[in-house]
Amino acid sequence: MDDIYKTIAAPASGEYRDRGSKFIAYAFPVETEEEALQRVREVRKQHPKARHHCFAWRLGFGGERFRANDDGEPSGTAGRPILGQIDRWQLTNVVVVVVRYFGGTLLGTSGLIQAYKGSTAAALEAAEKVERMAEAYFEVNFDYALMNAVMRAAKKPDLRIVKQDFSEKAQIVLAMPRSRTQELLHRFKAQVAGKREAELDLDSAVPGLHIATCEF
Repeated sequence: MDDIYKTIAAPASGEYRDRGSKFIAYAFPVETEEEALQRVREVRKQHPKARHHCFAWRLGFGGERFRANDDGEPSGTAGRPILGQIDRWQLTNVVVVVVRYFGGTLLGTSGLIQAYKGSTAAALEAAEKVERMAEAYFEVNFDYALMNAVMRAAKKPDLRIVKQDFSEKAQIVLAMPRSRTQELLHRFKAQVAGKREAELDLDSAVPGLHIATCEF
């Protein structure tokens, strides 16, 4: 199916040792850069005495967003090998953080590449790989008078509320399968308006309701 991508089901870890240096890799499923950076911060806090905290991530349904960071190691010896292992498994929405405890012996460029590659490989081999449905996200702003209708419509099959804000304005963020957005948005609008789908054009406006695509 066009909407399917592969990621990991839960955090996993792996280790690699070479000439006294210890490399510990932590792999996490994530959906946003903010979440990925939070995982990096968590690992830094967990290992404050480690010499390096290198990482890489790949995000997005098509894996279009990525980052590789060497954190002081020679350029290309840490972040890129980590990212290479994520790509080897054809994964996305994954961040891997590798911490290094220096053992007193320099490993050289090839040694470092192998260490970061090997520790990441160990973590990803241990991780459960799963297939997920790629989703599109829509920000829904609405008048409070429509609250009951919107919440009923949002709880129908194939829709998922991922965020809600009922402070100064009424807003939810809806997730739905990417390939069915037209069909599902049409159904959602009709239900909010209290009409059958045949009675409402896809482009018709519903008073008090505004829907726009968004990133999440």
